[in-house]
Parts: sequence; structure tokens; C-alpha cells
Amino acid sequence: MARIFSLSFPHATVPAMSHDASRRRFLTIAVVAAATAPVALHSLNAEAAAPAPAALPKLSPTDATAKALGYVEDATKAKHAAFKPGSDCANCNFFKGAKGAASGPCTIFPKNTVVAKGWCSAYAKKP
Repeated sequence: MARIFSLSFPHATVPAMSHDASRRRFLTIAVVAAATAPVALHSLNAEAAAPAPAALPKLSPTDATAKALGYVEDATKAKHAAFKPGSDCANCNFFKGAKGAASGPCTIFPKNTVVAKGWCSAYAKKP
């Protein structure tokens, strides 16, 4: 077996095949990376081009969770002891709709949208 001796470390030896093996390993990795890159880019583009999820349905005041939380679509008609005038979904911390929107998603009711002028007992004023 051929050996290459280092000038700075006379007792250190490196097999001659080591250089060829690392080159083969590098080339193998480079070929695999080049082959998988187009597939990865295609899947990223497909995710970006995916259609937006369907709009969430409007929350019904007769929904079991809505009833339990005293949800009403018109905050002025709320008859809950915790209700304070001026509080509604639009200025609640859980409301995630756009400012000025008539309705939007709510983290309390993740499968539905709520009316911005609505109210429920989970109301928490936005900071």
C-alpha cells in the first residue's frame, strides 16, 4: 500500500486512496443534489401556487360553543353579565379579521367567521 508522508508530522501517514474516496463521495453527493434540486423546487412552487383554503362559514348563534359563550351577532343586544358597552368582536384580541371588515376569523371559533359587531363572553380587549 502506498503511503504519503507529511513533512510537518513525520509519523503521520495518509493512505493514497483517501483522496480518491473523498472525491468520489463529493461527486456522488453533488450528482444526487443536482438530481433532487428540480424536484424540490417544483414541490415548493406547487405549494406556493396552491389555491387559498375555502372561506370559513359564518358562526351561527345556535352553535353549541357559541351558545355556551353567549355569542350574539349584535353586541348591543348582549344580555350577559360580563358585557360592557363598546366591546365587540372587532376590538377583541381573538378577532383576526382585517380592520374595518364586516366579519373575520376568530381564534375562539377556529372553524367559523364571526361578525365584527358581535360579542361573546370570551371577549378580551386588544392591547
